[in-house]
Amino acid sequence: MKIILTTTEPNITAEIDPRFGRGTHFIIVDTDTLEWEAHANPGVNASGGAGVQAAQFASEQGVQAAISGGFGPNAYDSLNAAGITMYLCGTCRTAQEAVERFKAGELEQPAAPGGGGRGRRR
Repeated sequence: MKIILTTTEPNITAEIDPRFGRGTHFIIVDTDTLEWEAHANPGVNASGGAGVQAAQFASEQGVQAAISGGFGPNAYDSLNAAGITMYLCGTCRTAQEAVERFKAGELEQPAAPGGGGRGRRR
């Protein structure tokens, strides 16, 4: 399975960025092989619609799941529309830890948009 995570740096050992739409980087991981690749978030500096742009990027990458600290309303709706299942990283600190907890079935799905999805981090 191919999943996408938001991170603060372009590395699998980087901390999870709590914002999906405005997260600085994406790590895409194949959970079967654990191969990964890093990408800068193309919408991180968008004046609006960052969540939609991030969801569109995830969809273009062919991922089936997204992991972040939170999903704002636009990202939540766009990911749902694309058929991408969302998971909250919870207490995970790094992308690597989040992948391990995802594979173990320990991450929760958000019931609604919220958390980390609003505004830019300063």
